[in-house]
Amino acid sequence: MSKIVEFYFTCLKWFVVLCLAGMVVLVFGNVILRYFFNSGITQSEEFSRWLFVWTVFVGSILVLRENGHLGVDFVVNSLPRPLRVVALAVSHILMLYATWLIIAGSWVQVRVNLNTFAPATGLSQSLFFGVGLVFGVSAAAILSYRLMLILTGRMHRLTTVDEERIALERAGVK
Repeated sequence: MSKIVEFYFTCLKWFVVLCLAGMVVLVFGNVILRYFFNSGITQSEEFSRWLFVWTVFVGSILVLRENGHLGVDFVVNSLPRPLRVVALAVSHILMLYATWLIIAGSWVQVRVNLNTFAPATGLSQSLFFGVGLVFGVSAAAILSYRLMLILTGRMHRLTTVDEERIALERAGVK
């Protein structure tokens, strides 16, 4: 199972890389075309905006997995263990609720915009709003797994990747 999860997140990372490369090529190419040839690619602006939105949402999934989002974990981590576990459980339940709202809203937007097409590219607008579903399902899986770890006592502190690395370096583990 962990190999499938790692493969999924590796695919997400490559997707973000491809989106960023696509945005650079589209925007830079359009700038060059406009500056030197007084023309441009009509679909470039719209499609690069779509790539940006997908990059933000997919990048948010990757950062959520690594506990990289801004937070006030120093307050939670300073609480005694029983209160810390309660605070972590409540915060994860609230995040799951917010994720559910994103999934429900995105699903409505996908259904409503299924037959609505973007003016420049002609692509269905549901592709634009579908990223909310990808984010919501992925975030719900991450948060549900963490909530399970919290409730079973296997997770009682929020740590970021850098904190784990520093702790391992201090312990002499490479």
